[in-house]
Amino acid sequence: MLIGLLLLTTLFVAYANGANDNFKGVATLYGSNTTSFRTALWIGTAATLAGCVSSVFLAEALVKAFSGKGLVPDAVAASPDFLLAVAAGAAATVMLATVLGIPISTTHALIGALVGAGVVASGPALDLEVLGAAFFLPLLLSPMIAVLLTMPFYKLAHEMTVRLGIGKETCLCVGPSSFVPVSRLAFDAGTASYMQPAAATGVSVTVGTTRECVQKYNGRVLGLTAQGLVDGVHYLSAAAVSFARGLNDTPKIVGLLLVVQALDIKVSMLAIALAMALGGLLNARKVAETMSRKIARMNDGQALTANLVTAALLIGASRYGLPVSTTHVSVGSISGIGIINASADRTVIGGILLSWLLTLPVAAVTAAAVFWLLGMVK
Repeated sequence: MLIGLLLLTTLFVAYANGANDNFKGVATLYGSNTTSFRTALWIGTAATLAGCVSSVFLAEALVKAFSGKGLVPDAVAASPDFLLAVAAGAAATVMLATVLGIPISTTHALIGALVGAGVVASGPALDLEVLGAAFFLPLLLSPMIAVLLTMPFYKLAHEMTVRLGIGKETCLCVGPSSFVPVSRLAFDAGTASYMQPAAATGVSVTVGTTRECVQKYNGRVLGLTAQGLVDGVHYLSAAAVSFARGLNDTPKIVGLLLVVQALDIKVSMLAIALAMALGGLLNARKVAETMSRKIARMNDGQALTANLVTAALLIGASRYGLPVSTTHVSVGSISGIGIINASADRTVIGGILLSWLLTLPVAAVTAAAVFWLLGMVK
């Protein structure tokens, strides 16, 4: 019965992971108005599934790390009670954050749950050195590295567009060269347009839809339109981030099922992948709005920069078995863009950082309580 509960709870971890994380790779597509929410969601889901399948061949180190081996004694790591408590602690924490629309890290929740259940199960045998070097250090450094890489990378990309003669266009303008802020215009409900005050020249300014009025690039590069090239690479980079997320997160969850020896690891990964996809398709909206609209404003080029940095860091981390968080890296990259263009919402970012601090203790306490209750039942 414990093995069955462990399997179901682990699948719920995957479902919660998909609900909280699946949209993060494509958040910049939606946030920059490059595509609709539904299209972005399906792109993210398909690319995540591809990453999940690839993790069978590329991310074995992460499977072992998140089974608890090395952190707690082998006998504890192989205990269904211990793994069930870890899965329950992580699932409850991530699902609570998803319902509240807060983008937290499943990696963070799993580590907190491993620590909480590990303290109760093994006490002083918990290896704090392994915990710090193999888990906490990559999680702490990854968002800072993302911010520090995004800022100079965007400046370099901006310089390249200037050298190539690529400019930006917007549809909100008056006359040959002057611009009128929307805040200074009167809105005419009858014509659905903004009008200049009577004291001005009387020229009207019609504002199209949000989709039409986003900043666009003009010019050509290698025979292609600059905007078309940016959009194409943006879609590819978003898919790359989602792929990297599936590659990095799937083995962490599969690690909980190593004790189920009757279940082939490939079957485990497929089940995790399907649960992850379902969670994203059904419960991603609230976190999607936070990631796409509330952290910072982005145009197409800025969004593309954030995605390229996120994808590079995640794929590199997966290759070397480093348990970085898609959430931390993605939020770090988007925040870096917000710092550059002065659109970063400090209140939202502060709330996200606070939720990251709370993730560890909430998951730890939940997992410890579940492990203790299982011991009491026995």
